[in-house]
Formats: sequence, structure tokens, C-alpha cells
Amino acid sequence: MDPPPPGTTRTPSRTRPGGEVSGADRPRLARHVRLAYSRARQRQVLLHPETVVVLNGSGADILGLCDGRRTVAEIVAELGARYRSVPDDEVRRFLSRLVARRWVELADG
Repeated sequence: MDPPPPGTTRTPSRTRPGGEVSGADRPRLARHVRLAYSRARQRQVLLHPETVVVLNGSGADILGLCDGRRTVAEIVAELGARYRSVPDDEVRRFLSRLVARRWVELADG
């Protein structure tokens, strides 16, 4: 692994396939994955080399908050402020599936 450029820090991340996502983890999209708006589909999509994943509204909202700074608990709280009910376990399961596919990386909180 290359050292970070001067003046920056690198937070260790992991994909932890099959593992549980904790409330203290800080999820972010993997470098090879991008969240984008598809005009043809009129919704958010997750772009991965040779793959396009069409997201539902809640999936797009969750991934839109995965910036590597917010913890999973903070993401759930933010979504709870927007919507009435946000099941913490469903957000964690969604992120766990994306971690297993290596589309989301986790940094320890």
C-alpha cells in the first residue's frame, strides 16, 4: 500500500465479506463504484464496472449518506429525521450485502 500524499491521512478500510456492519462503522462507496442519476431510468443507479444496479428510493438515500465520515448510527439517525420509521437492522443488512459484494468499504469508527 502506498503512503498517503503529504498533508493527507488515509483511514484503513475493509470490505469484511459476510461480516456484520456495526453502528460505529463508517461506510463509503468503493473506489470502483459510483452513485449516479440515470436520466433513462429516472432514478439513482449504482455504477460498477460492467454492472448497473437500479436502486429504490431508500437504497439511494442510504448510499447518498455513505461518505466515509458518517457512522452507520448517524446515517440511521439522519434517515430517521427525514422519514418516520427507519429500521436500524434493515440499514445494516443492506450495507452488509454491499460490503460482501465489495461495493461499499467500511472504516472503523
